[in-house]
Amino acid sequence: MWRGACPLKILSPSSFSIQRERHPVGARARNMKKGREYCLIVEGAYLTESEAEHALRDPFIEDWVEQTGRFRIHNLGDIEVAPGVALGILGVRQLDERLFEVASADPERPLTEQRARGVADALRRQDMFDEIRVEPREEEEDY
Repeated sequence: MWRGACPLKILSPSSFSIQRERHPVGARARNMKKGREYCLIVEGAYLTESEAEHALRDPFIEDWVEQTGRFRIHNLGDIEVAPGVALGILGVRQLDERLFEVASADPERPLTEQRARGVADALRRQDMFDEIRVEPREEEEDY
């Protein structure tokens, strides 16, 4: 991550014209620049949000226990589902029967498209949902 003065870019070697490149600082700035937050729409044989949330979390918690030997609730922030996405920031909301939205419950760390795709790949490997797709998120909802 670049901090401090913007780097200079030489446009033409003969004239040595220079131009400042702009680099937003942090993922939130990049995400806000694009103006899009993403979520996962998942379908599975779960009747409630609670069941879907357990289906989301349990395989990752089991892996954590295998690696470390124990699990405590504060470890949810340490378990990385995909690069830059901790299990503890993901929330589940029921949209319809067997249909759920998985998104960041932390307004300071929304899911970018790349991170949402990483989470989707991780969920596909765990095979807990029948269908998983990444979509731009609609209005912000509380989890």
